[in-house]
Amino acid sequence: MQTLPFEAVLRRFLRHHTHDPDDPTDFDDRAERHIRTARQEFPGPWRRLLLEGPEVREVVLPWHLGEDGERELVPATGLTVAEAAGRLAALGDSYERSNPLCALKLARQRRAAHLPLFLSTRPVSGPDHERLTTRQGLIHLDGLHRMLAWATTGRLTRGRWFEAYVAGPPPDGARLGDGTRTGGSSLSRAESP
Repeated sequence: MQTLPFEAVLRRFLRHHTHDPDDPTDFDDRAERHIRTARQEFPGPWRRLLLEGPEVREVVLPWHLGEDGERELVPATGLTVAEAAGRLAALGDSYERSNPLCALKLARQRRAAHLPLFLSTRPVSGPDHERLTTRQGLIHLDGLHRMLAWATTGRLTRGRWFEAYVAGPPPDGARLGDGTRTGGSSLSRAESP
């Protein structure tokens, strides 16, 4: 575990998120907005962590319309990576037909190098996170297509590690660098939004 100032985290994010105007899948700046909002709402250092595959499966994804396709992939109340991957599997080939741009992003991420994830321990302000029922845990800021691609190709297993930068206070149940745990469980779903 390592702590980093926001500026270092933003540099790392921007290094891997360059804009390509000729790429039809490169049009969404939501991730950078989420990261900048996290800085405002969770001042202080970010943490660089290595998450094991099963931990990544439990990251909560916010509302996702499937790149303006015909099917909503993640409802406004949110799903874990594992739940969204299950939804993709159930939809099968129909998802590619109904949501071609999202399907293209998923296909690219299945072949791409593992880039870091950007997460927070609580939802950030804005329409993507406002109705999440999970109010504490590991919440997506950037990396939805990466995590789903890893989940659907069986990469999120024990013994496989993924780099993540995390904003916000440690969630209840987190194991700290000295081996102690914060109180409660690591993810707590609220009864209502």
